[in-house]
Amino acid sequence: MKAKVRDTEIYFDVEGAGLVVDGSRMREKPVAFLIHGGPGADHTGFKPTFSPLSRKMQLVYFDHRGQGRSARGPKETYTLDNNVEDMEALRQYLGLGKIVVIGASYGGMVALTYASRYPEQVSHLIVIVTVPDSRFLERAKEILAERGTEEQRAIAQHLWDGTFESEEQLREYFRVTRTLYSITADPDAPPAKAWERAILSPDAINTAFGGFLRSYDIRQQLPNITAPTLVIGAKHDWICPPEFSEEIARAIPNSDLRIFENSGHAIRADEPEALLDAIAGFIVYKR
Repeated sequence: MKAKVRDTEIYFDVEGAGLVVDGSRMREKPVAFLIHGGPGADHTGFKPTFSPLSRKMQLVYFDHRGQGRSARGPKETYTLDNNVEDMEALRQYLGLGKIVVIGASYGGMVALTYASRYPEQVSHLIVIVTVPDSRFLERAKEILAERGTEEQRAIAQHLWDGTFESEEQLREYFRVTRTLYSITADPDAPPAKAWERAILSPDAINTAFGGFLRSYDIRQQLPNITAPTLVIGAKHDWICPPEFSEEIARAIPNSDLRIFENSGHAIRADEPEALLDAIAGFIVYKR
């Protein structure tokens, strides 16, 4: 499905009924927006791992502008600010009130910005392996120098410089670096099916890492977040190290922190069941 909002067209998908039988009455389930990372990836990385959450919430997946199945446009419009405003426009397009906001990696940056800008529209906030500002770039380079292979360090230069030339080159980056992202990844096995089926956008990731992520900083706005917040980090995360999750949790009132001890950046690959349990357990609604 596609929504024409603002100056673009956003692809979205819905999983799970919104209205369910509850004894002698019908009950409306909460609606959760799932915000994918990258940038330059798409929402399909959440599927099917997050599908069980549809028993508790109605899930709305969407692709950021210029990514996945959403419309392409001028690459200078592929910004975090537009991602936030597109998300709010999609909420209004769907006629929704307060939503659960779940963002991972870059999607967590969008989620933090959205929840600080539109606190009255967020019932619960869950941010997974994300960061509050651009300092993560230099820290990730340090960790890569310590842990990465020569091949991984070489191909990551395209990430730091924002110089991916094609979808195939970006897919090769994720193939080469998969053991950095997931501590359970087998370097000799074929790439994960999630990356094979994803639609990748080099323009989006280049615009981010070669541009606006270098000045990204949401730290001063974090205290504006009023929703109950769950901050999830991973002990072995190389690109969004856990110290940033700890900092986010300290800055947001009414927040909880959970560090996954046996995961890299890709918690949904390393500890998927524990991740789902943490999210589902955090979402508590009065019946």
